Amino acid sequence: MALVLMVVGLGNPGPRYATTRHNAGFMVVDLLADDLGITLDRTRDQALTGQGLVGNNRVLLVKPQTYMNNSGQAVAPLARWYGIAPEAILVIHDDLDLAPGRLRLRRGGSSGGHRGLQSIITHLGTTAVPRLKIGIGRPPLGQNVIDYVLKPFSEGDWELIRPVLLEAARAARFLLEGGSMDEAMNRFNH
Repeated sequence: MALVLMVVGLGNPGPRYATTRHNAGFMVVDLLADDLGITLDRTRDQALTGQGLVGNNRVLLVKPQTYMNNSGQAVAPLARWYGIAPEAILVIHDDLDLAPGRLRLRRGGSSGGHRGLQSIITHLGTTAVPRLKIGIGRPPLGQNVIDYVLKPFSEGDWELIRPVLLEAARAARFLLEGGSMDEAMNRFNH
């Protein structure tokens, strides 16, 4: 596994979506940026970006501003511009198939139906993109999935989600500091 040099949080831009389930990736990148002292204040290739040093490595934090389903339109040009291989990119996103409060790191694989991740896979031309999934659970029976992911977390969900967002930021930092994916999966997957 290559050293992680780029962390991409998936979400939708704008205050309307800021606290929605679909913006879990944005939330983690914001926590990571605060922890590393990196300001996301630059716009390039339809993304809000910030750069900083972690150890001796220059790292890039990214929040695509293309809306979720077109995330690859921002991520692929940035990866090419900065010369970052797909396996050195960590994509952080929400996951319906994980219960709230769960976190899962993976080396790659299919998108699992996540359209933002699928867009990145399509634009990069590979499934070998590491990802960190934040569990948001499935909607209650009868509720539309789109409506569910675009609604803010409930108070009960926040109690489960807050610690996982912090843990996800720690996992991303561990990888940025040169930790191995195997060790990260053993340490952070739950």
